Amino acid sequence: MWGDTKKPPAGRPGLKRGVLLRGIVVILTVAAFAAVLREADFAFGPDELKGWVDHKILGHGAAGMLMFVVAGAVFTGLGLSRQILAFVAGYAFGIATGTGLALAGEVGGVMLAFFYARFLGRGFVARKFPRRIRQVDDFLKASPFLMTLAVRLLPVSNNLAVNLVAGVSSVPLVPFFAASAVGHTPQTLVFAMIGSGLTDGLIVKSALAVTLFVASVWIGVYLYREYRRGKTFGPEIDEALEDSAAGAISNSPTRPSPQ
Repeated sequence: MWGDTKKPPAGRPGLKRGVLLRGIVVILTVAAFAAVLREADFAFGPDELKGWVDHKILGHGAAGMLMFVVAGAVFTGLGLSRQILAFVAGYAFGIATGTGLALAGEVGGVMLAFFYARFLGRGFVARKFPRRIRQVDDFLKASPFLMTLAVRLLPVSNNLAVNLVAGVSSVPLVPFFAASAVGHTPQTLVFAMIGSGLTDGLIVKSALAVTLFVASVWIGVYLYREYRRGKTFGPEIDEALEDSAAGAISNSPTRPSPQ
């Protein structure tokens, strides 16, 4: 795969159209599912979900919202879908409040996985991802905030793996958590918008969601392209880009050829 002769110049990757298209298809699929929920009379549909949230969450004021955030942190900290959390939050609380609560839960999930790896699961993570830990250290150390932000904005990395590997690496806490919060915001807003569209304006909100998704992804591509300085975060991102940092490094004349 890295042996292709026709490549863009090293260090100037763009996102493959198929990767971007898959992200858009996911958003439109969720929007279509939301439309079905709104129109169909399921035994457990939007009204029942709303009633459950009203009773269990909204009916308990600030304590209920805190419970939602804690549950969201555990949910996403285990590697489950933060998009689902944002969708439910948007439907239950509206765009602004739903985005804020879902994002708080997601950042809590990042922290849970990060601190588990750093203080409790270091041996497990080190055995499972030994090469990736060195790679992440090398990739993030020059610009930890910007490069973490780039990885969070690109729709191709495994969030749980990123959190675990970062926990064992030497990445500083504050830039990693801050960049994770900023980088998670666009997709959280996207799915909260779709969730809130169950009540009205689903088509318009879905169109805005796709636009926001595309814009945020290209910001991630720009940051990755401009600040990686010849390094790579991992093969999943390299394969999604139109060239490969890893390929450029491995083909460098200063690096000895494998025997």
